[in-house]
Amino acid sequence: MDTLSNLGIGFGVAFTPLNLLVAAVGAFLGTIVGVLPGLGPINGVAMLVPICFAMGLPPETALILLAAVYVGAEYGGRITSILLNVPGEAASVMTTLDGYPLARQGLGAVALSLSAWASFIGSSIAILGIVMLAPLVAQFALAFGPAEYFVLMIFAFCALTSLLGDNPVKGILMAAIGLAISTVGVDSNSGVYRYTFDLPHLADGIDFTVVVIGLFAIAEMLQMLEKLLGGHKVEVTSSGRKIFNLKELAFTWWTTFRSGLMGFVIGVLPGAGASVASAVAYSNEKRLHESKDPDAKFGRGDMRGLVAPEAANNAAATGSFIPMLTLGVPGSGTTAVMMGALTLYNITPGPVLFESKPELVWGLIASLAVANVILLLMNVPMVRVFASMLAIPGYILVPGILAISFIGVYAISGSVFDLMMMTAIGVVGYFMVKVKMPMAPLVLGVVLGDLMEQNFRRGLSITNGDPVIFVSSTICITLWVLALAVVVVPPALRAYGNRGRRSPAG
Repeated sequence: MDTLSNLGIGFGVAFTPLNLLVAAVGAFLGTIVGVLPGLGPINGVAMLVPICFAMGLPPETALILLAAVYVGAEYGGRITSILLNVPGEAASVMTTLDGYPLARQGLGAVALSLSAWASFIGSSIAILGIVMLAPLVAQFALAFGPAEYFVLMIFAFCALTSLLGDNPVKGILMAAIGLAISTVGVDSNSGVYRYTFDLPHLADGIDFTVVVIGLFAIAEMLQMLEKLLGGHKVEVTSSGRKIFNLKELAFTWWTTFRSGLMGFVIGVLPGAGASVASAVAYSNEKRLHESKDPDAKFGRGDMRGLVAPEAANNAAATGSFIPMLTLGVPGSGTTAVMMGALTLYNITPGPVLFESKPELVWGLIASLAVANVILLLMNVPMVRVFASMLAIPGYILVPGILAISFIGVYAISGSVFDLMMMTAIGVVGYFMVKVKMPMAPLVLGVVLGDLMEQNFRRGLSITNGDPVIFVSSTICITLWVLALAVVVVPPALRAYGNRGRRSPAG
């Protein structure tokens, strides 16, 4: 009954005219962000953070807008993946494997409509999961003290860096850089100036929006400019039938449902995100069906290979709100940016948020459901409209996005120094991307650095400097074991798999 009452509060917030308009605008903008290759949800959300704050939007309205952009970008990323074989964002990489072959067979519109349906089902599963699980997780999280929060953040960093395949060192290095950036400025406990290099502009630290806009928007625009100067052109594949039929719906239903559940579970894990969910769901369905049917067409235009990553990545994107809202730990790089947006409003995500600001939490949950319906209704009939966004000339798109980024940052701080800092960070970020350095750990370090340091200090102050507090509770010990597991188990499994593949040859 409490959940139903809270949902009533949430839909009361979601159905206000302003928030309905914001959800619809966010869904539309998010789809466009997903359509345009190279942007992705992190960039879309990052560019809107300073605009929301500068416009004076209430925190719940700003969060609804950013969330709608996030889930909209997950929808939109499939359009270029299917029509052009170019992932609109990272989570759509797996969609290209069967989506583009379907488009080459003249089924592009069918693939787009079917993937929109799979995205809707995946998000719906995750929204139901949030409604049922988030209050329980929040109640459990109330048992967390400073020591538990510090170890939880260690686990979040380990979970993120362990998912970086063969380059965990790069992830650890980027996380360390993010933590270092978070320490710049006056130490709130001692009053000591840290890493300011006698520059008064750095006394208050490096603003979160400066870092994020520089790393993502500026760096991505430089990459896009590089492609344009290289003569990159866009060609959209033509298609025949416009929508999927009932036979195709029945053929893909269980794959959609399974992948949505799997994506939600992966999305709840801090640091996993939609990219991991789509890869795991696709490989699981491929292995499942090819073991039963050697003639399965995965990689050559199998509709199950299309819906699996789409259902999973949307479920994971929606599910990643659970750790953000309940534990104050971002479930993905995009929710890390959204956490930074909440800090601009002096709001700290965590279990107390359910009690202190129920209208914000439940308004967000209800708005996710509303935005999900809007996206389905928008994406099926307007596929061609969104595809036409690809025709925007680069000489308009790149300076337009750069102008929005500069105006947004200047509107918050009014500082030319911040604009120069943002540009410098963007140039550095461009070269980091060129050498394949992951950005998500850096964002996580910037967002969690101060909170991590404060909880570490509080924990030590409770015991007069004795670090035993960080292993003194069942929750702490469990989190240390999980952190160790996510670091050790994936390399061990890869090594075991490689040894298994070498054995037959030997």
